[in-house]
Amino acid sequence: MSRWNLLESNYEQVRASSYQVAVLPLGATEPHNLHLPYGTDTIEGDLIGREACAQAARRGAEVVLLPTIPYGTETNLSRFPLAMNLQPSTLLLVIRDLVASVRASEIRKIVLLNMHGGNELKSALRELFNASDAHLFLCNWWEVIADEYAQIFEHPEDHAGEMETSIILARRPELVARRTDGSLACADGRTNPCRFEAVRRGWVRISRPWHALTESTGSGDPRAASPEKGEKALALLTSRLADFLVELSQAEIDASFPMVPGESGPGPQ
Repeated sequence: MSRWNLLESNYEQVRASSYQVAVLPLGATEPHNLHLPYGTDTIEGDLIGREACAQAARRGAEVVLLPTIPYGTETNLSRFPLAMNLQPSTLLLVIRDLVASVRASEIRKIVLLNMHGGNELKSALRELFNASDAHLFLCNWWEVIADEYAQIFEHPEDHAGEMETSIILARRPELVARRTDGSLACADGRTNPCRFEAVRRGWVRISRPWHALTESTGSGDPRAASPEKGEKALALLTSRLADFLVELSQAEIDASFPMVPGESGPGPQ
């Protein structure tokens, strides 16, 4: 048993701990092309959360991993069977209540480890900004290795493509469907482009109607996936996340937290 993993910890371990950071993975239950399980995002949340927190804890971080939420926002996949939807407003309420539970346990640093692109959670950070003295940090996992993506993978990733397939092949290969010749039992991940140039260029944004985008629910070619690529991605992902968790655990909450007083520069808002 590991006291950093709440799911496997007992009360004696928890009350003897002085957690500084809580990590809440947010998954989803939805189709992933024809070959990956519906729980892909949740499985990834479990894997990445466990490995990052284990590394951080070994380096002295006082971190606790909360159980992964297995449901997310699926409004634009609603025409596919058993895409289990939580409306964005509902998901916000779930996060709000869990943040309050964490804060009641005297933990003020909370990381939302988001595994699902449909969970657009920046609004949750803004909504909860003045709700308590907890400090929320949002991590969309695919952004952690965006700068190194092309060094590992051949094809762009959107949904159930080469990266996600490689990660599941690396750790849960028994869940990946194959044909009798051993090849992936997948569609090629091609999607229909939007008819509007402004949307294609990113000047205008929409919530994509997934049933009109793709018949297989896949977006991104998974056929070059491999366990080796999955291991490389996981190693980079979890190492970078562990570095952040160690730094966050050790950081003092003062009047200027999380900023550095006296320094200025551009950055995300």
